[in-house]
Amino acid sequence: MPSSSSRPGTRKLHPLQLAAVIFLTVSGGPYGLEPLLSYAGSQGALLLLIITPILWDIPAIFMVLELNSMMPVTGGYYQWVKRALGLRWAFYEGWWTWLYTFADLAIYPVMFVLYASFFFPDIATYKTPVCLAIIWSGALLNIRGIVPVGKTAVVLSVAVLLPFILLFGYFFMHHSGHAALPRPSLHGMGLSSMGMALYTVMWNFIGWDNSTTYAEEVEKPVRTYLISTSIGFAGVFVVYLLAVITAQLSGISADTLNDKGFPALGELIGGHWLGALIAAGGMASTLGLFSAVLLSVSRIPKVMSDDKLLPPIVHRVHPKYNTPWVSIVICAVVVSGLVLWTLADLILIDVTVYGAGLLLEFISLIVLRYKAADDHRPFRIPLNTAGLCIMVLLPAAVFAVALTGAFSTSERALGPTLFAIGALLSAEVVWQLTRLFHRKRAA
Repeated sequence: MPSSSSRPGTRKLHPLQLAAVIFLTVSGGPYGLEPLLSYAGSQGALLLLIITPILWDIPAIFMVLELNSMMPVTGGYYQWVKRALGLRWAFYEGWWTWLYTFADLAIYPVMFVLYASFFFPDIATYKTPVCLAIIWSGALLNIRGIVPVGKTAVVLSVAVLLPFILLFGYFFMHHSGHAALPRPSLHGMGLSSMGMALYTVMWNFIGWDNSTTYAEEVEKPVRTYLISTSIGFAGVFVVYLLAVITAQLSGISADTLNDKGFPALGELIGGHWLGALIAAGGMASTLGLFSAVLLSVSRIPKVMSDDKLLPPIVHRVHPKYNTPWVSIVICAVVVSGLVLWTLADLILIDVTVYGAGLLLEFISLIVLRYKAADDHRPFRIPLNTAGLCIMVLLPAAVFAVALTGAFSTSERALGPTLFAIGALLSAEVVWQLTRLFHRKRAA
């Protein structure tokens, strides 16, 4: 039976729209990358920015493309884990995804206030109502359907990229060429600094699997995902690389960049007008990220409800737009209560819980090579099982180093890390409660 999202007449995303949604889901521009120089130093920042995507992202992208080509269904990674490892681990995957995305979604309204302060220095006084307005506006846009989100994503992607294109062009046209980039090196970087630098880069590159949860709402999904993901990765990587190179060559201090963000870099290079454009782009970025991430996570509670892991009301779709409006509203309600957390704490929780869910997806990739060996895979990673295991070790090693570094930092960072681990353990508690509920109901 086709899902509500695949009913005849339902409008679907095309490659450019999906590429924009992926770009905003994963990145939304280099906003949020500002702390990297203060953590990694001038020598380590560029090196980590190049190495981390190779070890952390490319294996994840290959995994997503293979599994999504085999199973382009609503629910994406939840359905992959369910088929490979069973309902229990699928519940873990869905529960962890829901939890980490609450933290992720809470980040963007907080960042909006940060960049809006360039224009309105006193806006922090009204942080809570501004954040709530963003949350509920994004929820209403998602309820209206995927195509409005896709079209909005295209507009916001342009608004995000244009200021940085002007920044790069203006800087390199006026740059004297005498300054040289520092020699890339990790020498002298402590474990705690390494961990926080990795968390910063990892957070700015996570989410390639999120766009698979609405695969049935994408036109020709196998081909479209391959094109759109390739465009998205290339765009994200190039923009990040140019942003860090420009910051290093400009001479801006790491502390200034960390405290005031890329608008301060724009103001240094081109004046107030360029700083204002970048601040406006940051505001557009956070709005786009919020809508794109909410779009992906709102589909997971719906498929979990289909499996009777969540109450049936979560399954309810909007009579006009065929969207899981109850799931969207639940997400918005929970996120509304998280906007008082600090940005650094939310990023630690976000990446830690996300990494555990990503590991389940990698395990599912390997298991399905055996359980579904004969299934058609239009995209197949050109590695055997041993090669896949080695590939999986790469992002696992990055995650392990980042987590170890977080534990070696101050007590302030230790708190959210322990909270994230507690969130991971809560999956088993909720799973047992769900089983108990169904046993009592059956009796």
